[in-house]
Amino acid sequence: MNAGVEWMVEADGCTYEALQSAEALRDLLDDVVRRLSLNVVGAPLWHTFPGHAGVTGMYLLSESHLTVHTYPELALVTLNLYACRPRPEYPWLAELGARLGATRTRVRCVSRALEPGAGDTHDG
Repeated sequence: MNAGVEWMVEADGCTYEALQSAEALRDLLDDVVRRLSLNVVGAPLWHTFPGHAGVTGMYLLSESHLTVHTYPELALVTLNLYACRPRPEYPWLAELGARLGATRTRVRCVSRALEPGAGDTHDG
């Protein structure tokens, strides 16, 4: 049974200004949605933290969700994309480097599938 795929992305070395820019992050997430043919449900949610803190964004998708959280003080951005059906690979390394100045990016991709008979079970 295949229940989709989840990408967990961390990128550091990002520019301070980009990590505090809700506009730059919105452009990035909109690009992910467009390139992967995802479907946004409702209005995306954004919160810019006061002072020198970061930005959090969340898109509810018919396929599941796409989120971003920035840590300007650490030059770090984290993203999570979960899609309940297969999607093509997004060019995370190139785009985070070009858009946010990331110098190092780690992408983990997890298949959300459980083979019959695998793992622990609980019958309630």
